[in-house]
Amino acid sequence: MSQTFKKYEHLCHKKVIESLFDRSNVKNKSFSVYPIRVIYNSYKSEGNDKLEFPQVLFSVSKRSFKRAVDRNLIKRRLRESYRLNKSSLKGLRLNVVFLFTSREILPYDKIEGSMKVILQRLSENDGQLV
Repeated sequence: MSQTFKKYEHLCHKKVIESLFDRSNVKNKSFSVYPIRVIYNSYKSEGNDKLEFPQVLFSVSKRSFKRAVDRNLIKRRLRESYRLNKSSLKGLRLNVVFLFTSREILPYDKIEGSMKVILQRLSENDGQLV
């Protein structure tokens, strides 16, 4: 299985992103595994066969990390840990946002451990969505 992170797996649509961050949206679900908070919802297939994995977005707060190089480092670590462990989510129709909540830069192995737990929880909850 290819372990790539293609452009069509990136969550880019402004309306979808706004609906994920909308606290009044009942369809959104969220949970946290330190240092990552996850917000997700499901969507119905619209005939797009390319989408075999969920569409995801990675976010690091500018308030917590003033320097762009620090935010980019954390996002690279988040993306890499997702890319290597995403195989359990194959076939799920989800929009997912990963928010980094720690106020310090953590090593890659801590981020990857949290990402594995998150992806396991998301794959277990797929039957309770929609």
